[in-house]
Amino acid sequence: MHATGAHAWRRQIGMMAPGYCRGMGRVIVIVLGVVVALFGLLFALQGFGVVGGSPMSNTTTWSVLGPIIALIGIALAAGAARRRNS
Repeated sequence: MHATGAHAWRRQIGMMAPGYCRGMGRVIVIVLGVVVALFGLLFALQGFGVVGGSPMSNTTTWSVLGPIIALIGIALAAGAARRRNS
């Protein structure tokens, strides 16, 4: 039996199986979460005055928002990493 349709075309040109897009979306969300966490860490360090040279340095606003942003990024990455394949 010969396969037809979009899935057969993907197999013929060497693309991944139909579940490929879901897996890539998960990787993208993990990477996005890590990037958000790193920015949150940078903002927190600037707020605490560890990283200087910015209007954000030594400000209470970024001392509070930085850790919150970092936790959101960690939760985003961890949630995507724990999500089951369906």
